Formats: sequence, structure tokens, C-alpha cells
Amino acid sequence: MKKSLFFAAFLATATIWAQDLPSNPEPGKCYVRCTTPDVYENQSVSVTVKPAYDVLKVVPATYKTVTERVLVKEESKVLKVIPAKWGTETVSYVSRAAAESLRVVPATFKRSSETIEIKPAYAQWELGSPAPDCASGNPDDCRYWCYKGYPAEFTTVSTEVLASAASVETIAGTAKNSTYTKRVMLEPAKVVEEVIPAEYQTITKTVIDQPAKSIKETIPAVTKTVTKEVLKSKGGLTSWKEVECALVEYQALPINWNLGSASLTSEAKSIIDSRLMPVLEKNPGVKLEIASHTDSRGTSTSNQSLSERRAKAVADYLITKGVNSSLLVANGYGERRLKNRCADGVSCTEREHASNRRTEFRLINN
Repeated sequence: MKKSLFFAAFLATATIWAQDLPSNPEPGKCYVRCTTPDVYENQSVSVTVKPAYDVLKVVPATYKTVTERVLVKEESKVLKVIPAKWGTETVSYVSRAAAESLRVVPATFKRSSETIEIKPAYAQWELGSPAPDCASGNPDDCRYWCYKGYPAEFTTVSTEVLASAASVETIAGTAKNSTYTKRVMLEPAKVVEEVIPAEYQTITKTVIDQPAKSIKETIPAVTKTVTKEVLKSKGGLTSWKEVECALVEYQALPINWNLGSASLTSEAKSIIDSRLMPVLEKNPGVKLEIASHTDSRGTSTSNQSLSERRAKAVADYLITKGVNSSLLVANGYGERRLKNRCADGVSCTEREHASNRRTEFRLINN
């Protein structure tokens, strides 16, 4: 009876997940559910604490004496007619047009082949193995659905195809040319204008050099810059996104933490920039888990606190790089997930303890 109830519950869970899976998956691909976050950006606003104002000064007019050349007799013109000039030109023409003849070139063929699909490709959902770090007592809660594809089958048929189509070649004939002579105008008749220059006289007069004016000096405003956070785009839409299958499993983030410290060194920040930032840029909107672990030495309470602070340090650094905090989950597991036998009271080498001191990441459903 218990086995029947368990099987029915598994089928109901599998049906719900199947209905919520990506609608058009590809064979061999992995997907995670993501929710687009609200995106904010900082904007600088300039506030005027004292407005700009003007200070005015009056400058009186100044004068100067100038000489001026004035017209006393206007310019005039005299017109002169120049007759046209003529010459001869030899012109070529076709006295007999060239005749063309046609020749037929027959079509030719060549051997070919055609490949025909006799059985189409197909794909089906298959249930994968359970995740090794499943926190649930039921291992079916941590299994992945994979959409596995199978290739199509083909056969080849021999055929003949047209190598060149039938055509008609045109054979040009020879034309007969001749010439004739005609009289042409080299230069047309024209009228030339001869200019009689104008006459001028020089006079002296007093004029304003600089008119009276006011000079305005602007005293600039005093401003203060205030930074505010504004909504750049509204999130909330849920969708499935294709990711690398390896990224849904824990991946090592090889940070060498100083003993008992949760502070990121410049080397650790460089590792995050080169290892984590490209993953986040390639998978926008997908949530990232940062998991930190310690070895068994020290108390479990201090180890738990240290691992949490280290995971949070990585997340805080990603936020300073512009990553939305809603897409980050920082988990510290202390000494609860040892990778080997080195629990409390067990004698181990430093290398064995070092394998338990690790920081990891993976992509998770949003």
C-alpha cells in the first residue's frame, strides 16, 4: 500500500514538473527558471544652492576721424561686335549594317545523387540521476529532466542533373563605313563690353568708434551634486533560460582565504572577475548560489560563521560590480559538507584538510 501511494505521488510530481518545463527544449541542453529582477541605477542630480546673477557696468561711446573714398562719376560701358568663325569637319557613318548569324548549342547532363530522409529524428524526456548534495530526504526532489535526442536515418539515390542548358550563339557580321564633310561653327558671333572706369574723390569725416554700452559680468551659480537611485527597468517576468549543464552543479571558485579571514584579497577579486563575472554576463537574470565551506578544525559554530561571512564577502563584491542583489544567494555550510573522512577527532594531513576549505558556485532556479 505504501509503495502504491509513493508511486502515485511521484507521478503527480513528475506531471507538474513536466507541465512547467521549457516548451521547446533541445536534446542534450539544460535549463533553469529565472525571474527578471528590478534594475536600478545611480544618477547624479545637480542642485542649485545659489542662482547665477549679473553685475552691470556702463562704458561711454568713443569717436574717430576717418577718410572715405566716394563715387563722383559712375562706371560706364561700350559694346563691340565680333563676327563668328567657321571651319570644316569629317564625319564617319555606317553605309552598310553588319548582319548576324545564329548557332544552336544542345543541352548536356551529368551524374548526381540525392539523399532522402527515411526516418525522422526524434527526442524524449528522460529522468537523470539524483544530485549528490540533495538536501531533501526524497532523492526524486533533486533529479533533473533531460530532453535526449536521436538522429534521423537517410538513403542516397543516383540521379542525372542538367549540366548546361541548350543555348543559341550569335556570330557577328562585318559592317561597311564611309565619311562625309560638313562646315561647322568654331566660334559664335559675340558682343564684347569695354568698361570705362568710375571716378572717385577722398573725403574726411568723424564717426563713432565704439558706441556707448553696458558690460554684463555673470557671477556663476553655486551647485551641489546629489546621487539618487532610480528604477531603470521593471522585473518580475519568469522564464526558462538555457545554461551550460556543468553550471547547475557546484563549480570550484579557487580563492585562497587567509587563515580565519573573510576579507577578499586583490588576487581573490581577480579570480571572481575572471571566473564569475563572465558566467553572470552570459546568463542575465539567472540566480547564482555562492557556497563556502571550512574544514573540521575549530568549533562548528565558529566554522559556520566564518563560511557565511566568506560567502557574503563574495556576494557583496559582485554587488559592487553592478550585479543585482536579488540574483545572489550566499550560503555558508561550515564543516557540515566535508568531502573526505576528516571529521572531528580524525587525524588528517594538511592537504586532506585543505580539500574541505573551499568556495563554490552554481546556477539555481529563481
